[in-house]
Parts: sequence; C-alpha cells; structure tokens
Amino acid sequence: QRKNPFSNDNRLASKPVHTHRGDPTYGRPPEGSQTEQRGKDAHSHVGKEVEELCLIIRNTGEVGEDGHVSVTFGQLFETYVTISNKVVGILLRARKHGLVHFEGEMLWQGKDDDVIITLL
Repeated sequence: QRKNPFSNDNRLASKPVHTHRGDPTYGRPPEGSQTEQRGKDAHSHVGKEVEELCLIIRNTGEVGEDGHVSVTFGQLFETYVTISNKVVGILLRARKHGLVHFEGEMLWQGKDDDVIITLL
C-alpha cells in the first residue's frame, strides 16, 4: 500500500521502512507507542512475581549448611499455586536471572515434587 498511488491512507506513508538486524530498533516497538508501554508494564509485572516467589521460598524453605534457603518443588507448588498458576514459568524466569537454582530443564507437578529449589 505504501507504493500504491491510489491509496489515500496517510498512516502508511508515515511508517518507517523495514529495519534490519544491525539496526538498534530492530525487533522493538516504536518509542512512545502503546506496544512499548505494554511491554514495559508486562516486564515490571513479571519482575514483581519473581520477587514474590523469592520471598515465598525464603519464608517456607529451610536454611541449609551452605547458608542458602532451599525448598522442594512440591512444597513450593502447594504454597505458591494459591497465589498464581504460573509457578513453573516464574521459576524459570528467576533461574534465568540467577536468583534460584534447580536441576533439570523443566519441573512437572507430581513427577518433580522432590526436586530441591535453592534461593541464591
């Protein structure tokens, strides 16, 4: 539509041409857009959920010989599922940020109830 001489849609003409991988704006929403704001809000919300998960681990877990607080996945799941149904996703995000450690790639309710989650 950008090249269509019969198009009267001025919104199309104001959009930038496609960006490329080397461009710092590649894969990012336009600055000041509602999409950018929604992304920032979602990032903030997930950050708060990770903080809350770490607090729950600290409150329900036990301090080990190494000084770190640990809890089993089963115990954490039972405690946290009343708060949010995204326990595993939040755990994965917390591990990505270096806040918790556990063995395995994914945790499954029932099967992995005895896996130890350590708060770093």
